[in-house]
This record gives sequence, C-alpha cells and structure tokens, in this order.
Amino acid sequence: MAYDVIVLGSGPGGYPAAIRASQLGKKCAIVERESLGGICLNWGCIPTKALLKSANVYEYAKHAASYGINAENISANFGGVITRSRGVADKMSKGVQFLMKKNKIDVIMGNGKLVAANKLEVTAADGTKQILEAKNIVIATGGRARELPSMPIDGKKIIGYREAMVLPSQPKSMIICGSGAIGSEFAYFYNSMGTKITMVEFMPRLVPVEDEDISRELEKQFKKQGMTIMTSAEVTKVDTSGDGVKATVKTATGEVVLEADILLSAVGVVANIEKIGLEELGIKTEKERSL
Repeated sequence: MAYDVIVLGSGPGGYPAAIRASQLGKKCAIVERESLGGICLNWGCIPTKALLKSANVYEYAKHAASYGINAENISANFGGVITRSRGVADKMSKGVQFLMKKNKIDVIMGNGKLVAANKLEVTAADGTKQILEAKNIVIATGGRARELPSMPIDGKKIIGYREAMVLPSQPKSMIICGSGAIGSEFAYFYNSMGTKITMVEFMPRLVPVEDEDISRELEKQFKKQGMTIMTSAEVTKVDTSGDGVKATVKTATGEVVLEADILLSAVGVVANIEKIGLEELGIKTEKERSL
C-alpha cells in the first residue's frame, strides 16, 4: 500500500500530524502498536488528571464544613476512582478513533519498523507482516518509563506509572522515587486517598527542572499534607524478598532503610527509538531522540 504520509505512533505528536496531513489533501496512514492516543491519552496525562480530579473532589468533601456544607461519613472508593480514570482514557482514545475515520486516515495496528527510506514494515499481533510505502514517514513513537538498575520494575512491588494507575488495591504506604511531574502527581493522589507517602529525590529540591519558588511551595504543601520528603537522596538498593519493600537510601548524613508496601519508580522517561530501524538506516540520534 502506498501513501503520501505514514505516521509511526498515534500519541499527541502523531495523530495531529496525521490529521493535518489529511487536511492538506495527502493520503495518510497511522501505525500504532497499542491504543490510539498513545501514552498521553491512555496511560499518562489524561488518566492521571482524572485521578487528580477525584482526589481533589475527595479533599473538598472532607473539608466541606469549611464551605458551609454538611457532609458526613465521607470515604473514598479506590476501585471506583481507578475505574473512572480508565473510563475517561477509553473515551478519549475512542475520540481519536473517530477523528481518524472522519479524516479518512487508515489505521494500521502493529509494530512499525523502517526498512528503507520510504518503506515501513508493520508486524501485526498475530505475526503477519506487511510493507507500507510513503513519500514521507513521520516518527512519533513517544516514550516510556526510565528504569534504573537499582530499581528494576517488576510490576508488583516496584512499579512504574502504568501499574500505579491500575493497582488492584490501595497500598497503605508507598515510596516514590523521583519528584518530577509523574512522581509529584502520584504523591498527591495517593496521599489524598490515605496512603502514607515518602518521596525520595536525587536533586536538592522537588521538581528540580521547575523554578525554585515552585519547588519551595510544593515541598511546603506536601509536608503540610503529611508526606515525608527526602531531597539530595538516592535509592541504591531495593529488597523485595519480604511482604513489602525495603529501600536503602543514601543521604548526606549516611544510609537509611525505608519500608513500605510498594515503591513507585518515577525517575523520568526515555524515548521509544529502539527496534524501529534507525540504526540499520543510519539515522543519527542525540539525547535519545532522532535527528
């Protein structure tokens, strides 16, 4: 099948590019290996904001009296909150499906790999392969959670953001390693739900890539909400042999061992640029993105 434009990846970088190409009169296809909308709509920005909204509503309800509202026996249904979040993500993904159909964009499910300058091989879930040709190929493969050797994600006791969004039951305590957007959002959500949170940040302040005044205010608010904050600290080892986790944390004053039900690794993201044919075609990359 030949196209003017093929977009590899259907996240917020990919599907708008496909839509615009179609609007400009180009014959377009989009290749996706999982769900339309990519990580953002399915496992990132959208579902996490749904969780944060539920946490925010719960916080308001617990302090309803401050607003002149009488509310008694307030409690959170953790399973219900998770179900709502997944429903929001599913609805958004279906919205992208509608946009693809509306703009007459072919959706091809499978893993895409560049095999020539203008050719893309797509392997479907059942192993069947097909070759697509296009005058232009857009790489929009997004990213995934970074994994550190000291914290190998097993999906059970050491989890990433995906698992954190769909835990079957609420943990009583959680260690969150990393205080960027992912770590801070889950810290607020789980703490609001009643989980005891300890945040461990390698840099001297929370959300280290943001302005210092934001870091100070966020740390102030998190401590006010009951979280334990450790900055200039590094998780060097995690023991998962017991019922929960034991994390060895290196600090300026020595090592301490933290115990919790579960550990969330939120140490950033890396680009999905492996196994898509970049090396074979000599496409150079820098800072984990293609040039």
